[in-house]
Amino acid sequence: MNGAESLVRTLIAGGVDVCFANPGTSEMHFVAALDKVEGMRCVLGLFEGVVTGAADGYYRMAGKPAATLLHLGPGLGNGLANLHNARKAHSGILNIVGEHATHHMKYDAPLTADIEGIARPMSDWVKTSPSAQAVAADGALAIAAARTPPGQIATLILPADTAWNPGTGIAPALPVPVRKSVDADAVKKAARALAAGDAAILMGDVALRADALESAGRVSAKTNCRLLAEYNYGRMERGAGRVRAERIPYAVDQALATLKGLKRIVLVGAKIPVSFFAYPNKPSLQAPEDCEFITLAGLGDDQAGALRALAEELGAAQTPPLHVATLDAPALPTGKFTLDALGTLLGAMLPENAIVIDEAVSSGRGFARFTANVQPHDWVPNSGGSIGFALPVATGAAIACPERKVIALEGDGSGMYTLQALWTMARENLDVTVLIFANRAYNILRGELAGVGAGTPGVRATNMLTLDRPDLDWLSLAKGHGVEAGRAQNLDELAMQFKRALARKGPYLIEVAM
Repeated sequence: MNGAESLVRTLIAGGVDVCFANPGTSEMHFVAALDKVEGMRCVLGLFEGVVTGAADGYYRMAGKPAATLLHLGPGLGNGLANLHNARKAHSGILNIVGEHATHHMKYDAPLTADIEGIARPMSDWVKTSPSAQAVAADGALAIAAARTPPGQIATLILPADTAWNPGTGIAPALPVPVRKSVDADAVKKAARALAAGDAAILMGDVALRADALESAGRVSAKTNCRLLAEYNYGRMERGAGRVRAERIPYAVDQALATLKGLKRIVLVGAKIPVSFFAYPNKPSLQAPEDCEFITLAGLGDDQAGALRALAEELGAAQTPPLHVATLDAPALPTGKFTLDALGTLLGAMLPENAIVIDEAVSSGRGFARFTANVQPHDWVPNSGGSIGFALPVATGAAIACPERKVIALEGDGSGMYTLQALWTMARENLDVTVLIFANRAYNILRGELAGVGAGTPGVRATNMLTLDRPDLDWLSLAKGHGVEAGRAQNLDELAMQFKRALARKGPYLIEVAM
C-alpha cells in the first residue's frame, strides 16, 4: 500500500467520503488509489473555485467535511476565493494539495511555489507530509482539524513521492472534538441583560438552526427581547413552524435603523455587527455607541445548549416561543419584473424543504420578507462576500442532500466567475434550479459608487460596471455546459419556467431577463 492509498483509506475511516477534485500530475497516485479503495465519491470540477465552493456547500448542509484535491500552489491559489467564503461561514474542509516530489523541489521547476504560504491565510491548520510513512497519521490529524468546532479549513500538502512510496496503512480516527458547554455565569449574565429591557439576541453559526431558534423564541416571549441574525451567517433554517430572526441589513443606514435604541445585545455564535465596507461620514460599528455586548456562546461553544440554558434560567423552558412563522405564502404575481414581485414569486413557489443558495446580490436583498412564512426551507447566503459563490455551493449542497431541491439565486456578473459548476451539475445530474438575474451589470457597484461618495459614473466608469456589448447569453452558456435552460422576460414566463424546473429531476437554468 502506497502513501496515497493509505491516505484515501484513512479519510474514509474518518468519515470523509466525498472528494471534490481538480487534480494534476502530482496527484495521480491519489487518483489511482480511488480505483483501489471503495467508498470515496470523487466529483470533478473544471475550476478550483468550483471545487472549494462545492466543499463549502457540502459542509453547510451535511455538517461534516469533504476533501478537495488541488494541484500544487497555483491550483490552491485558484480556489482561495471560495475558501475565504467557507472560512467566514465556519465550514470544515480538508484540502489535499499535491506538491513536487521532495527531491525535485530544490530545482525550482516551473510550478514550484510556497504552498504553505499560499494556504495559511485561508487555513486554520497547515502541514506538509514529510514521508509516505507519515501520510496516514497526518491525514487523521487533518480530519480532526477540519472537524474542530465550529468547523475549520485544514490543508494537507502531499509531495508526490510521499504518495507513491510505501505507506503504513490506515491511521485510526482521532476523537471528534465537541462544542464546549457554556458556564453558568455567562448564562446568568445574559439573562440579566435581557431582563433589563431594550435588548436583543444576535445569532450566527448553528444558533440559526431550528432547535436553537426555538429556545431563543422562548426567551423572547419571556423578556420581549428582539431576535436578530448576522448579515453574514452560514445557514438559517426558516419558514413555517420555525422561529424568525431578523437579518441585519447590508446597507449601513438600514442597519443603523434596525439596531437603534438597543442598550444590550447578547451574542450567540455571532460577532459585534460591523458594516461590510467603510463609507465616508458613516460609522463602522452598526450598534449604538452606548450599547453593551454580552457574549453567551462563542463560535466553538454549544450554542443550542446555551440558549436552552438561558430559557431555563429565565423560567421560560416551557413558554411557547414568540415569532413563530405561520404558513401564509403570497399569491403568485403576474406582469412585469420588479424586485418585490420577484421575491413574491419565489415565496409563492418555493417547495417544501428547499435549499436556497443566495447570491442574488442587489436583486435579492428584499427577498427575506416574502419568504418568511412559506414552506420550511434552508437559506444559505454568501457569508464571505467573495463572488462566484452560489453555483459551486449549490453543487456541494445538492450532493450533501440529494433528496432535496436546491435553488441557486445568482447574479449574472457573479455567475460568470464560476459558471463551470454548471458542467459538474450536469455530469452528476444534480437537482439544482438556477435563477440568473440578468440585469447586464455589476449592479451592486452602482450603489457602492454613490455610497462611497465617488459621484455619478461617466462613460469610462459605466463601462466598468456594465455587462453589455455583448450581452451574456445564458441559454447558450448553460447548454454549452450540458444544462437545459429557458429564458423569462416577465413574471408569467418565470412562473412557467420555474414550475417546469421544479417538476423535473436534474439541473435547469432560468435566465431572468431584467
